[in-house]
Amino acid sequence: MDESPVEICSPADQPPPASDGDHCAYLVPYRWWRDAQDPETDNGPRGVPYSASQTSTSYGMKFINNIFSSDLVFNLRRDDDLGEDDEEGSRSRCYALIGSDLWSQALKRHSGSDLTTKKIESSSFTDDEMIDVYPLMMRISVMRETNIFLIKISKRDNAVENYKKANKIFGVDSEPVRIWDFSGQTNLILMNEWNRFPQNCHQRADQEVLLEVQVYAISENMTCKSEVKKDDSASDQSKMNGFSLGGSPVCNGSLGYVDSTLQNGNVKGGCPFGLRGLENLGNTCFMNSAIQCLAHTPKLVDYFHGDYSKEINLTNPLGLKGELALAFGDLLRSLWAPERTPVVPRVFKAKLARFAPQFSGFNQHDSQELLAFLLDGLHEDLNRVKHKPYVEAKDASGRPDEEVADEYWGNHLARNDSIIVDICQGQYKSTLVCPVCSKVSITFDPFMYLSLPLPSTTMRTMTITIFSTDGSIEPSAYTINVPKFGKLRDLIRALSTASSLRNDESLLIAEVYANCIIRFLDEPSDSISLIRDEDRLAAYRLPKDAEGAPQVVFVHQRMEEYYILGKRTSWKGFGVPLIATLPDVVDGSTIQKLFLKLVNPFKRSKDTGPVDDQDRCNSNPNDAVPETVADSESTDDAVEETTDSEDEFQFYFTDEKSKIMQCKLEMDEPVSLPELQKHLYVLVCWQSKALEQYDSNLLNTLPEIYKFRLFPRRPQDSCTLYACLEAFLKEEPLGPEDMW
Repeated sequence: MDESPVEICSPADQPPPASDGDHCAYLVPYRWWRDAQDPETDNGPRGVPYSASQTSTSYGMKFINNIFSSDLVFNLRRDDDLGEDDEEGSRSRCYALIGSDLWSQALKRHSGSDLTTKKIESSSFTDDEMIDVYPLMMRISVMRETNIFLIKISKRDNAVENYKKANKIFGVDSEPVRIWDFSGQTNLILMNEWNRFPQNCHQRADQEVLLEVQVYAISENMTCKSEVKKDDSASDQSKMNGFSLGGSPVCNGSLGYVDSTLQNGNVKGGCPFGLRGLENLGNTCFMNSAIQCLAHTPKLVDYFHGDYSKEINLTNPLGLKGELALAFGDLLRSLWAPERTPVVPRVFKAKLARFAPQFSGFNQHDSQELLAFLLDGLHEDLNRVKHKPYVEAKDASGRPDEEVADEYWGNHLARNDSIIVDICQGQYKSTLVCPVCSKVSITFDPFMYLSLPLPSTTMRTMTITIFSTDGSIEPSAYTINVPKFGKLRDLIRALSTASSLRNDESLLIAEVYANCIIRFLDEPSDSISLIRDEDRLAAYRLPKDAEGAPQVVFVHQRMEEYYILGKRTSWKGFGVPLIATLPDVVDGSTIQKLFLKLVNPFKRSKDTGPVDDQDRCNSNPNDAVPETVADSESTDDAVEETTDSEDEFQFYFTDEKSKIMQCKLEMDEPVSLPELQKHLYVLVCWQSKALEQYDSNLLNTLPEIYKFRLFPRRPQDSCTLYACLEAFLKEEPLGPEDMW
């Protein structure tokens, strides 16, 4: 385990620079530490006793801090009343802070090891002995007046799981926490504090000491270890079979032996091979899942149980000098060791973060991104090609695909040859046909993983309402299925079939928004993928012989009441615009007759009254006509209504957005259509009498293209891997943006 020196921190959010330090501090249960001491000697180290207590905060502030703060904060005060032989040391919340030498000696005594060296490095112990050791970063500041330590344990500095464990240890609300310092770290921090800041100078509030403490929690499940000690012969036999974690294996450790071992029974005290898990270091499940996939790939396991060190490429500039391969090999051997305790991949993760800083820390990442980097790194570290030759791909020139494929694969192996290539790489055929000259280009490209598209339905459901332009039928809504990425001509064809369109008729499709036509969809080659589900489309049946003729667009308004400082009225737009074809000679009465013909299907029968009083216009015949169309109040300029159709409708010229009311349409005056203008826009003001005689609700029913349903009638079919591969292999046209 690496030694972690005491470090000085400037701002709390910046990583402090490293300073000198020789020892790594271990926080262990005090009872475990005392049991490891020799009872016959009294010359053991003397510890400095400390008591942990909450910072002086009111209960309300403490509750708020627990919710919003990401720091665990407490005071550490020296308590000379506590003796090392005191009964307090037997409690569960008593700990000892010791150095690496004392830690090694205590661990040796508890494990019954025969090690005789004076100083035992942490690397001498197996993962099983270090399995319950995890790092904890503490930010320490000193209150100079009282020499009390202020300890902060932050989520920013620690893994999530380690922070949760620290809360269980240092949560001092209930039973007090006692710590005996045998490492001298607290005295060292105090000495550095007074040396850096003389007594007559003021300490900066943002100066802290960053101390890394290795916390040791005794595992309660030691059954596998005890069984190992009972059967040394089984341990020796497993080493002979090539599963020793230290040094090179005796033999290749083939998977055939592993499988037979699992079938014939357990070895090494009942612990089978290949069943060890990976401990989660915060949010590292993305890494664990990728490692477990590779650790259970038979050929890869067989390879890393063999002598793979001779294939490590130390001269490859694209490689990592073999460090990633060695770290992964050690981790894979640990996973296949005959133990039951999980493996802590801390060393491998540190090595991974060194070469790929994006995976540093304990946050969640994409598992496939990590797997891709790991496979690439292993390939470059284990590439058997020391000097890569220059190769040039030749054109197929009509040769058989098998011959061209072998040639491309040979060129690839001339530069890339490793166990990763043997197991995880292949090549696919890519055929490109030029739509202009019909030239065919065939290439074979290597791949290690495929990004497969999820197959989706190729059809789209759309609902469109069709209006007549001769007043023959009422509006009707049709639901059709069209290709999702089809063209407008596909939509018109499907809609024509659904509505039984005659041969002498055509459809004009328009998008309606806020009771106005905002655009006409008149280009058959336009993609319907640009039409959103929440859009509203209206289709108009036009005579084919009048497709190029000018058209009149009728936009509707009616008087509505609203209450702002009393009852008021104003003209509001409503309904779907109606379209009719204009003849060659047009006057006001012609336009009036065209409109009356269009609204004829909406006329109520004589014995039928208004359907809904809310749809009626309550204005009287003397209601004023506004100068503007939208949100304008009635003025004093009254429009006299006669006994003819003017009692029902008022006609005004307007713009294409129906925002400005122009001059009133005179019945006897000719109407001239401006040049280069295909549509004439007319605003129709519906009077109260018209709203009583016509069912305006038929104009208001324009559904969305597609209405989302929370519970669809038929669930979608399940997606298979084969369907994804079929979607990947489907031919697709390339555009100018795909020139690469």
